[in-house]
Amino acid sequence: MAHVVRAALVQATWTGDTESMIAKHEEHAREAARQGAKVIGFQEVFNAPYFCQVQDSEHYRWAEPVPDGPTVRRMQDLARETGMVIVVPVFEIEDAGFYYNTAAVVDADGSYLGKYRKHHIPQVKGFWEKFYFRPGNAGWPVFNTAVGRVGVYICYDRHFPEGWRQLGLGGAQLVYNPSATSRGLSAYLWQLEQPAAAVANEYFIAAINRVGREEYGDNDFYGTSYFVDPRGQFVGEVASDKQEELVVRDLDFDLIDQVRQQWAFYRDRRPDAYEGLVQP
Repeated sequence: MAHVVRAALVQATWTGDTESMIAKHEEHAREAARQGAKVIGFQEVFNAPYFCQVQDSEHYRWAEPVPDGPTVRRMQDLARETGMVIVVPVFEIEDAGFYYNTAAVVDADGSYLGKYRKHHIPQVKGFWEKFYFRPGNAGWPVFNTAVGRVGVYICYDRHFPEGWRQLGLGGAQLVYNPSATSRGLSAYLWQLEQPAAAVANEYFIAAINRVGREEYGDNDFYGTSYFVDPRGQFVGEVASDKQEELVVRDLDFDLIDQVRQQWAFYRDRRPDAYEGLVQP
């Protein structure tokens, strides 16, 4: 019998406050569950605006502990209610002065499985992330969830192939890539990089982008979120470039084994020859 996982993602417009933003995502999650989804992921720092368009210390107020902050706890309740695995990207404070761009992973029974911290931190116009975030220091974990082995890679990370490969070597079957990327910066890469990574590493990817303009800058987040399979093909249609959208798709995890047998990329790796790749 085919191993099919019904998966969901949400690309959302900013509501203006955290409470209504979380409530909106809860309703999307409940609708996804009604449609039979067993796993869902949200966009980068989903419960806040993309405040990194500016450099202002007032925005440290969006940070909260993981997993003991209010948002992750609320998502644990939502996971128990819906029976879904949930990928929860938030602004994390670990201690005074220690801030990370983080995604918590919550299992379908509400248990907290762990977190991924974004490794690659941009510092360019409209994406002033080094002002807020330290580079991730918790590796590339792959979480054993109720739907299978799930990994996370956040936004700017997607330009770096090393993390995609680490997740594949860790056994990932599905990788969520929550993002906030704007129309003028790298739109032409959006439908190129994640399909290429899905092919190179032979797993499914959920590419999530914000949509619309927000109050702290001119970035025009262009949505077009999607699922892509290990052959680099979109699973169903790509989402709107202007409207909020819940995307629910069936992912046939048996395709992973089929592709890995046909395209034997892992067999033919040469780690013995790669030492120079990690030299400064």
